Amino acid sequence: MLLLLDGVSLRYGTQVLADNVSAKIERGDRICLVGRNGEGKSSLLRLIAGKVDADGGEIVRASGLVQAVLEQELPADCSDSVYGYVAAGLGDIGAVLARYRESPAADLQAKIETAHAWELLPKVDSVLDRLDLNADERVADLSGGWQRRAALARALVVEPDLLILDEPTNHLDIAAVEWLENFLASYRGALLFVSHDRALAQRLATSVWDLDRGHLRTFRCKFDRYKEEKEKLLEEEAKNDALFDKKLAQEETWIRQGIKARRTRNEGRVRSLQALRGQRAARRTQQGTAKMALDSGEISGKLVAELNDVTFSYSDEQPLVKDLSFTLLRGDKVGLIGPNGVGKSTLIKLLLGELESQGGNLRLGTKQQVAYFDQRRDQLNPDLTVLDNVAEGRDSVTIGGKSRHVMSYLSDFLFSGIKARTKVSALSGGERNRALLAKLFSQPANILVLDEPTNDLDVETLELLEQLLLDFSGTVLLVSHDRAFLDNVVGSCLAFEGEGRVREYVGGYGDFVRQGGSFAVELKETKLAATSPTDKLKVQDTGPAKKKKLSYKLQRELDNLPALIEALEEGVSAIEQEIADPGFYLQEQQQVQDKLNSLAERQIQLEEAFERWSELEGGDE
Repeated sequence: MLLLLDGVSLRYGTQVLADNVSAKIERGDRICLVGRNGEGKSSLLRLIAGKVDADGGEIVRASGLVQAVLEQELPADCSDSVYGYVAAGLGDIGAVLARYRESPAADLQAKIETAHAWELLPKVDSVLDRLDLNADERVADLSGGWQRRAALARALVVEPDLLILDEPTNHLDIAAVEWLENFLASYRGALLFVSHDRALAQRLATSVWDLDRGHLRTFRCKFDRYKEEKEKLLEEEAKNDALFDKKLAQEETWIRQGIKARRTRNEGRVRSLQALRGQRAARRTQQGTAKMALDSGEISGKLVAELNDVTFSYSDEQPLVKDLSFTLLRGDKVGLIGPNGVGKSTLIKLLLGELESQGGNLRLGTKQQVAYFDQRRDQLNPDLTVLDNVAEGRDSVTIGGKSRHVMSYLSDFLFSGIKARTKVSALSGGERNRALLAKLFSQPANILVLDEPTNDLDVETLELLEQLLLDFSGTVLLVSHDRAFLDNVVGSCLAFEGEGRVREYVGGYGDFVRQGGSFAVELKETKLAATSPTDKLKVQDTGPAKKKKLSYKLQRELDNLPALIEALEEGVSAIEQEIADPGFYLQEQQQVQDKLNSLAERQIQLEEAFERWSELEGGDE
């Protein structure tokens, strides 16, 4: 055992973040901590990391336990060299090692010898090499993905038994997220992480800690199974609460009966009623689920935009978009994918007519009403309340042709009472995103442009937003690095593959990968942090990375996989047709169950075959 939480309690003001929590972390555990925005996940991580003290209970750590934390915020303003920043993870002696590397001096050498720290030098070099970091670059000059690598190196240099990560994928593009995911999948120590990236949670987590209203439940299963089990628990809780409320109502009716009933009432029953009232008062009901609705506005023309061999660049350098032919129709839901800074926002401006093409033909549709979700949340005034930001002087908003009071509308987004009258500057990241969604959806629109809408949203709100977009009859342009969100929402993707090449792929991100799509722009090309939007657009690519040559045996396996996948797909399709027959469930129960089991087994085999094909095609072996 590495760490034990024994009856731990934690409060922030009047809010109970942890109430008599007990759990343990074993060697090799990969734990995903989940909970709604504001439940206290980050506070619990800080508690486990030893950065705050518990209000009650005890935290027992194994003797000699080494912990490291990958913070949520990036080291953006750090002027240190990468070497100095990473070495600082070792404490004060790390700073001495960094100064000695830059300028060897006798006094520094003496300090290193006194601390017996010479063996730490190869540790720093090793972790820098492992994460492919340039020791001499300034941290502030790195892109978000490389700053995240540097922060990870700083945490790993102490060789931790337990690595704690708080939203490690925030502000990373898809390529950086996948690199981080693959790295953590091979990490041998224990992991405890908070992430709203469902694809990462599904890949990494072997168990889930669920923090809900101060209580922590442990689920020893993968992330998708946890979601099913949690749903069952909530249904059971709702039934028990309904029975409890019914009993309380009956007792309240009994105690209010006439004089005769009161003269003969049982005092023990009165005491029981008082206890029931106390339990009901203490019951912490789950925060309501956000309800989102959108006014689709006037129907746009069938054609939204038609591009024929369109080219665009901001200078004489490499075009961001080159010879793109693409048609966007009303109702299309399109994802724009690619590394940061390659021109996704530029293409959106072309599709909406905000920029003119420099080559080819661009034709726009009619009756367009655009609602824009900006990941920087610039549309929210931080000095105004949520109510003032959304209402803009109105008492009511029109949603789906019906007028609603603004306060009633805001309650759908979990802003009621004090929260609705709170300044935006005092909100958490997830709450700000909900506030911006509330403002966005209060405007009539037939074209939705969403730039990273999933940042900081909890899983329930993410799934609700997915359903809203699926039900939306207008056009959706979505920029996102959330792979699961893309898979669940879009019908096609426009992928930026380098050198201005933008290609359309049918389906979501998983379909893009399965069809052999890849980004030619490597992570190292975006190492320099952009100081302005124009700087971001000057990133150049150096061509596709070379794939590792497969052995004869693995090449044979890769060659045989397409036929295997085709056969499995046909088998799945055949069984699904049988199950769709109205008479299928009239058979013997065992026959029905055997066929359902066969379908499940083939679906698993098909998924494994796709994953194996992706691994071999990418040269990962």
